[in-house]
Amino acid sequence: ELGWISKVYVNRPAVVRHAEQIKKWKTVKGNWQAAWLLKAVTCIDLTTLSGDDTPSNVQRLCFKAKHPIREDLLKALDMHDKGITVGAVCVYPARVSDAVNTLKAAGCNIPVASVAAGFPSGQTPLETKLTEIKLAVEYGAREIDIVISRTLVLTGQWEGLYEEIRLCRAACGEAHMKTILATGELGSLANVYKASMIAMMAGSDFIKTSTGKEVENATFPVGIVMMRAIKEYYWQTGYKVGFKPAGGIRTAKEAITWLMLVKEELGVEWLKPELFRLGASSLLGDIEQQIFYHVTGSYALQHELAMA
Repeated sequence: ELGWISKVYVNRPAVVRHAEQIKKWKTVKGNWQAAWLLKAVTCIDLTTLSGDDTPSNVQRLCFKAKHPIREDLLKALDMHDKGITVGAVCVYPARVSDAVNTLKAAGCNIPVASVAAGFPSGQTPLETKLTEIKLAVEYGAREIDIVISRTLVLTGQWEGLYEEIRLCRAACGEAHMKTILATGELGSLANVYKASMIAMMAGSDFIKTSTGKEVENATFPVGIVMMRAIKEYYWQTGYKVGFKPAGGIRTAKEAITWLMLVKEELGVEWLKPELFRLGASSLLGDIEQQIFYHVTGSYALQHELAMA
């Protein structure tokens, strides 16, 4: 439906002004903070996307995914029997089998997500992208994080973008598809809105801000624009699409702010792993540190918390 995006106008000053106000929001304290942080943990896609990834560090990541917060801390909060784990483990296609086998051996049903489709640049032929997606699914990935061709957005080839994402959706089969827009490279907030709409029309289960490899990753202005596109799409179709900010989210305070923003823009029903994820590699460490402080009154030494 090109009519939906032909007359898109984004009031950038208003969006930026609202984003600045968000940064000044007061955070929650005490038990409320602990509750929000545990909610954030369940929405994390615990990620390792490094060139030096090995089976052993993927295994370590998977065990951390199953036990994201120390058991004694959860017991102190009376949350030890609630089955708190992260939302998913996210790796490169070549490491999917390692993650799937480790989680299976640990008796854990956490889904494995794989980046694909020429991640992070998107500068590979479409046939290669589709083959990579199919292989990742074959290896056991239940979620696929594809990345769009920014060229199609920057040159206004909206039908071409729709067709590419539609073919990627078909290649995913039963796996959920998150579409990475790489918003830091789209040129304008209007393009972010349009790309969000096209991605949802083409069947994306989630839209995601960034690969984490761009100069500018998840920011509040693009988050606001993407969430309002999700809201309009829901109003038009009745279909709920998930949202995933990723890249540069490192502190517990930032995680809570993103949760609060989702609650404000989309509503409480989006605050669950099926519709909201946080893409992060180092965020979990700070969240666990804050929960340790809440329980004990002091910050943990480096050796007291297991590495993710």
